[in-house]
Amino acid sequence: MNGIAEEHALCALKDIADPGTKGFEVALDGQQVLRLFVVRKAGALAAYRNSCPHTGAPLEWLPHQFFDLEQSFIQCAIHGALFRPEDGYCVRGPCVGRSLEPVELAVRSGWLYLVVTPLDGQHPPPGR
Repeated sequence: MNGIAEEHALCALKDIADPGTKGFEVALDGQQVLRLFVVRKAGALAAYRNSCPHTGAPLEWLPHQFFDLEQSFIQCAIHGALFRPEDGYCVRGPCVGRSLEPVELAVRSGWLYLVVTPLDGQHPPPGR
């Protein structure tokens, strides 16, 4: 990357129900794929890497299904950990106290964009 933020169109905002979730895979620089999902609840949007802080596994239990049955929390399909949609904080499960890794979004003219800064495409150093 060249140090300048890049934007990737994801979908029309209306394509994500409220409440609802939708997963995406975005090619960065043609070399790396960023797996992420968007959460929409009570008009608020958030996006996170699709990776459980406990195992690194994808969270969804069916395509685009990241919420628990009540659509209250993001739920990991592997071990049932529950995360708050607004900030990705784990409230139940083996990773309590840890959080999902957020990614930046932008909304313009009814479209949702992933905003990628140079470090977003890289994993943080160990210990962070």
